[in-house]
Amino acid sequence: MQKTKQILLMLVLLCVTWPLLVFAGEVDLPKTGQTTCYDENGNVIDCANTGQDGDIQSGVDWPEPRFVDNGDGTVTDHLTGLVWLKNAGCVGGMPWENAVAFCNNLASGTCGLTDGSAAGDWRLPNVVELESLINAESSNSATWLNGQGFANVQSSWYWSATTSAYSTYNAWIVGMGYGYVDYNYTTASTTFGRFVADSLMIR
Repeated sequence: MQKTKQILLMLVLLCVTWPLLVFAGEVDLPKTGQTTCYDENGNVIDCANTGQDGDIQSGVDWPEPRFVDNGDGTVTDHLTGLVWLKNAGCVGGMPWENAVAFCNNLASGTCGLTDGSAAGDWRLPNVVELESLINAESSNSATWLNGQGFANVQSSWYWSATTSAYSTYNAWIVGMGYGYVDYNYTTASTTFGRFVADSLMIR
């Protein structure tokens, strides 16, 4: 009888904890923003039953508004929780190591920041964080971002903090115009720096 009770208790505990074990560590990816569908010639078509992204629109819904200008030189993305530097054209192209160093030393009083942040609060975003700013529905994400509270976003390449394992003298970059993801020599000086801070780091 005692053994039966123990087995029943174990089964109850397993039923309670199993969903937690199964779903632990899962990530809910956001929607891409795309709502339009196209045929093989690039013509707009009805999305119904196409199976395209514009039809399925899988992922987490974007909050409304998604971006909020904080009035202190920063913009909060309420989809990811990241706080971005508003002025995305504060500095021009520079080699990757210079961009990393600049971000690490960025502080209030520079690039229009009045948020009270100190050196060490800011960093270069990784490639996933950087790509999260791309809107797949927009033909030019830089133009779109400039209408979302950002300023001076260039239709150009931006450095990420992520290096390439395939070519370790390269780092991943994202094209803010068309959303391309590629990599470039870390010594290249034609790539802009874009800066992000975790919201917990600058508050």
